[in-house]
Amino acid sequence: MKKACCIIVCLVALLSFKAQSQPTLLEADSTLLIEKGIASYYGRFFHNRKTANGEIFDMEGMTAAHKNLPFGTMVKVTNLKNGKEIVVKINDRLPQNSRRTIDLAKGAAKKLGMIQMGLAPVNISVLKPEAVSTLMDYYQEEVPESIRLRMYFDPISIERDTTQLFLWPEPEFTSAF
Repeated sequence: MKKACCIIVCLVALLSFKAQSQPTLLEADSTLLIEKGIASYYGRFFHNRKTANGEIFDMEGMTAAHKNLPFGTMVKVTNLKNGKEIVVKINDRLPQNSRRTIDLAKGAAKKLGMIQMGLAPVNISVLKPEAVSTLMDYYQEEVPESIRLRMYFDPISIERDTTQLFLWPEPEFTSAF
């Protein structure tokens, strides 16, 4: 009986440790996260028309419009309300004065679970670290304000000289005479 209880306790401890060590769906590699914002979707009115890159828009496709990401860029879009993720290809442009970050094809919006809401808070990430350097090359001179590009794929450790943290400046004494 004691052996059985011991085995059960060990199994429960092992399973709880395994559950804690796996990242949740909403945790992403922060080096690949390039933008946060609001997603919307578009569909019927633009269906079968040309997109900004010349492709024919399919409202049931897995494509998106963005203000300034290069055409053909594959991005992962994560709905922050429900944790659902999709991968879309940028093939169209949003107007520069748009308040939205990304405009998804209706099919992509369905898979992201945002059709009823119409809008959803999202994270936009590239798929591979190499894509960050490709975007840096694309934006050689000026990266748009809303896009965050980082090349630090390993955690940065900062070493401090703690001996200097609590040293007070030497008081200056002046003679009144």
